Amino acid sequence: MSDQILSLDGIQSLDEGVFTFPERVGYLKKYGTHSQSFSTLQPGMQYFDVPGIGYLAYMRKWGGTFVLSDPVSAPEHFEVILEKFHQRFPNACYIQVSKPVVDYLHRRFGLFGTQFGSESRINLQSWSLTGKKKQILRTALNQARKNGITVKERFSDDHTREISDAWIRTRKCKSKEIRFLIRPMEMDYRENERHFYAYQDGKAVGFIYFDPIYRNNEIISYVPNISRANADFRQGIFYTLMAHAMDVFKDEGVPYLDLGLIPLSLDQATEHQESRLLKRIMHGLYEKGNFLYNFKGLEFTKSRFRGDNFKTYCCHRRSLPALEFLAMFKLTRLL
Repeated sequence: MSDQILSLDGIQSLDEGVFTFPERVGYLKKYGTHSQSFSTLQPGMQYFDVPGIGYLAYMRKWGGTFVLSDPVSAPEHFEVILEKFHQRFPNACYIQVSKPVVDYLHRRFGLFGTQFGSESRINLQSWSLTGKKKQILRTALNQARKNGITVKERFSDDHTREISDAWIRTRKCKSKEIRFLIRPMEMDYRENERHFYAYQDGKAVGFIYFDPIYRNNEIISYVPNISRANADFRQGIFYTLMAHAMDVFKDEGVPYLDLGLIPLSLDQATEHQESRLLKRIMHGLYEKGNFLYNFKGLEFTKSRFRGDNFKTYCCHRRSLPALEFLAMFKLTRLL
C-alpha cells in the first residue's frame, strides 16, 4: 500500500480554524469513524476546532450553516464540541449524523432529529457471494466476465474525467456533480484513498474511489464515495468493482466495508424527536422525486450486498426547515 500513501509535506492548511492541516489529519486518523469523516477535508469546508477535543466541519449557503457528519472527536467529547458550536451557530442544521448526536441536540437544545436516510456496513470477515439473496451479484459478475471485464487497483488517473463526464450526462441532474454529501474527485488530500478501475479490451470503462475510515490510527473500513461507469457498459460494473475491492480489503485484514449514505431510505415508524411533517415530505420525495435523484435505484443496488443497516439523521430547529433544505439542495447542486 506504500504507493497509495502520499506525504503531507507541502500541503497547506485548508481551514480557517486553529488546527494546522497535519493536526487536523491527526484527529481524522484517531477519531474519523464516520463514513463522512474523510469528506470533511473536501474543498470549501470551514472548521470549528476545539484543541485537545477535535473538530466539526461545515459549509454555509444563503446564510445557513450546514454541519457534515458527526464531530471528528472521541464520542465522549461530542457533547463538549456540540455545546460550544451551538453557542456560536444556534440555527445550524446537522446533516448525516448519528443517534448520539441527535439525542444530545434534542435533549439539550430541543432540536428535531429526523431520519435523513440509512447507512449500511458489511463485516468483511464473514463476507461471501453465496446465498440466494446475492444471486444478482453473481449474475452481474458472470456477465462482466463474459464481456472480458477485468479489475485493477491503480492510483494514477486513467480516463477518469472522460468517464465521469459521460456518466454525469446520463444522470437525472445532468452536468452537475453533487458536492458536500459526496466529496469531489479532486482533493488536495488523498492519503490512503484507493482507486479500482474496470477494463474492457484494455480501456477503462468504470471506476470506484474508496475513502478510508479510521479508529485509533488504524483503517477499520473503506467507503465507496465516488463511482462512475461508461454509459455504453452499465451492467455489472459497480458490482464487479465492489466485489473485487472487497476481496482485496478482506485479504488485507480490514474488518468492514461501509456502503455510505442511502438517502431517503426511511423507517416507516416515527421517533419522538422526529418532525412528522418533514418525514412525511421525505417519504413523498422518495416516491415521487426520482427526477431529482435515483433514490430507489441506489437503495436497491446497495441492498444487494446484504449489509447491516442503521439510521442516519438530520438535526434542525424548525419542524419544517424549508429555507434551510432549499439552501442545502443548492449547496449540493441538486437544484
